[in-house]
Amino acid sequence: MSALPTPSRTPRTATRRGGRAAAPYSFLAPALILFAAFLAAPIVYAGYLSLRRVKVSGLGLGAGARTEIWAGLSNYSRSLSDPDFLPSVYRIGAYGLIVVPTMLGMALLMALLLDAGRTRVGTFTRTSIFLPYAVPAVISSLLWGFLYLPRVSPFTDLAHALGFEPPEVLTGSWTLWAVANIAVWGGTGFNMIVIYTALRAIPTDLFEAARLDGASDKQIAWRIKIPVILPSLIMTFVFSLIATLQVFAEPMTLKPLSNTISSTWTPLMKVYRDAFVRNDIYSAAATSVIIAVATFAVSFGFLKLVGNRAFNQED
Repeated sequence: MSALPTPSRTPRTATRRGGRAAAPYSFLAPALILFAAFLAAPIVYAGYLSLRRVKVSGLGLGAGARTEIWAGLSNYSRSLSDPDFLPSVYRIGAYGLIVVPTMLGMALLMALLLDAGRTRVGTFTRTSIFLPYAVPAVISSLLWGFLYLPRVSPFTDLAHALGFEPPEVLTGSWTLWAVANIAVWGGTGFNMIVIYTALRAIPTDLFEAARLDGASDKQIAWRIKIPVILPSLIMTFVFSLIATLQVFAEPMTLKPLSNTISSTWTPLMKVYRDAFVRNDIYSAAATSVIIAVATFAVSFGFLKLVGNRAFNQED
C-alpha cells in the first residue's frame, strides 16, 4: 500500500499567512516614517552640522569663496567656552528648582483632594484645572506679560488701592520667578490629570481595609496612595525635567517686555541667537547636540536611580 501524499501548503494559505505577518508593520509604517523624517533625520543632520564649519577664502565674495570643511570637535569647544553658555545653564538650574517641585507638589495636592472627595467637584472643576495647559505657551506668556507690566496690569491698581507698591516682576531677580510662574500655571493641570488618573485606578478595597484598621485620610494618602502612584510621579517628574531643560517660548516671548532677559537667557535661546541672528548654524547645531545629550543623560540617570524601586513594585 502506497503512502498517502502529505498535503502541501496552498499558495492562498501562504499568502494569507504572509499578509498577517506584514499587517503589524503596515500599521507601524506611518509612525516609523514620520519618526524617521521629522525626528531621527534632523538629529542626524544636526550631528553632522556640528562637525562642520565654513572656510572663507579672500573676502568671501566670489564663487567658491565659502566652502564647508570638517571641523571636528571645535564647534563643541566653542559652545562650551562661550561666556554666555554656563550662565544660561545655571539659570535653567535655578528655574528648575523653582518650577518642578512647585508644579508637581500642587498637582499631587490637587489630585489627592479630588480623589478624596473632600470637595464636591466634577468634570467642570477638573477641566478648569487642566485648561491652562491647553493654552499655547506663547499666548499664556503674552497674557502674563501684560499682567506683569505696571502700566496695564490690574494688579498694580489693586495694590495701590491696598496701600502698597507692587514689585516690578520683569526686572532684577524677579524675572526668574515671573517666567517660572507661567510654567507652573500652565503645567500643573496636565500633571494633575496624570496623577488623578493613576489614583482612580487604585482598587477601593485597599482604602476600605485601611479605614477598618482605623487609618485616617492623611495616613491613607501618605502610606497607600502615594507609594502606589510612584511610577506616575516619576513619569511626570521626568517630563517636567525635560521641559525645564528645553524652556524657550516663555522667556523668548517676555524678552521684548523686559531688559533683564538677554538673547542667551536659556541654552535654547542661545541656539536661536547663533542660528538666526549670527547665522552660525554649526555652533548652534553643536549646542543643540549638547542640550540633547544632557537631557538624555539627566533623564536616564534619574530613571536608573529610582526606576527599579518604583516600577518593580508593579510585578
